[in-house]
Order: sequence, then structure tokens, then C-alpha cells
Amino acid sequence: MIRLPFLDPADPEAFPPVERALAEPDGLLAAGGDLSPARLLAAYRRGIFPWYSDGEPILWWSPAMRTVFDTARPHVPRRLARWMRRCDWQLRADTAFGAVVRACAAPRARDRGTWIGAAMIQAYERLHALGHAHSVEAWDGDRLVGGIYGVSVGRMFFGESMFSATENGSKVALLALCRALAGWDCPLLDAQLASTHLSTLGAREMPRGRFCAEVAALAAGKGVEGAWRGRFPTLRAADLGG
Repeated sequence: MIRLPFLDPADPEAFPPVERALAEPDGLLAAGGDLSPARLLAAYRRGIFPWYSDGEPILWWSPAMRTVFDTARPHVPRRLARWMRRCDWQLRADTAFGAVVRACAAPRARDRGTWIGAAMIQAYERLHALGHAHSVEAWDGDRLVGGIYGVSVGRMFFGESMFSATENGSKVALLALCRALAGWDCPLLDAQLASTHLSTLGAREMPRGRFCAEVAALAAGKGVEGAWRGRFPTLRAADLGG
């Protein structure tokens, strides 16, 4: 039987040290608490994120290896680069945050459900209203074809989820996010867990201790919230193709 520490509901800063996370399941650290902005931001600053399904208590994770992008050096496969050079999609930020989150929450073709429930949606919409959660959207005319959302703390961005309504939608949004973050001197994008999809775009793994040290330094620095407020770079998919 797994015995997890339950978080003090009165203290949003009360997380166990990440070194106490379980090896199996990898990274499971604690349960309980809430999804208040204060607790979520405290979690991200420590390299911790929430991930749970309906019917479970809130579960908090910090895996032994963390998947990250170096924002200045994503990998653009040649086939994707050729495709983007012929694409007239527009990339925007924070013009459809709620739509991106809900699209990410929709069950995928091979999945039976989603981990982004109503409470998670409301929590990240609160963070968005406070200027900490953001979306990057790929638009084909007036149609939203892909997007990614996550949380900005200091000079660190924590990706939460992304979606594609058509082929390459999420890839283009992710590359646009990397381009913007690199321009704002935000060197790392947290992608949480490894996948083949992410590795094709240049994601790499970082040990938890090093990741948390990087996050502590970047999250404590001056934030880039002013950059998100109407200053996201004007981008087309063609601009990302090289």
C-alpha cells in the first residue's frame, strides 16, 4: 500500500522535499491540498506539478527525470520545416486561452478519458486571469488548429498540455512558444514527461536535482509578464520553417 503525505490545506507552501518522491510510480510525491493559485505557483517553483484523474485526490508529482526544451535550440525536422515554409497559419498568444485548455481536455482518439477535469480548467483559468498562465495558438484564418498552454513563473515556463485539431497544430504552437521564450531570455521550457512526439522536436531529459536547481534560479528572477501583455511576437508558421 502506498502511503503518501497529505498536504496541509491551510498552508499552500507545505510540500515535502522532492527527494522523497516515490520511485514507483515515478515521481509521486504527495496528495491532497487544493488547486489555489498560491499552491500551484508554490508547486511549480519547486519543480512539482499536479496530475490526477476524476475520482482521485489531487496528486502531486516530481519525476526523477524531467523533460525539457532548450528554447533557443528546438529541433525542426526537415519535412516539418518544408511544410511550414508553405504554411500561412498565424501564431498568437492569449487570444483563446479557455478554448486551448478545453481542447487539451477533450479525450484523445485512443484514450477513454482526460486528466484535465473541471477543477483543473477552473484553476488554470484563475492563473490566466492573474497573468501567470498563458496559451499560444495556431490559427488557420479564424479556425483554431492547435495550441499549447502552461504557467509562467519568473523566467521559467512550465508547459501543461497541447493539442492539434489538424496535423502539425501542436508542433507549430510549441515552436512558436520556444521562439518567444528564447527572445525573452527564458532558456528552459518544462515539458514534464518524455514522449516520442516531444523528442522529435528536440526535448531532452534532465535529472530532477538539476532541474529543480535550474527552476529555483529562473523562477526567482525578474518575470516576463510584461512581454506577454500584447507583446507576443508577430509570427507565421512560415517564419518557423527557417
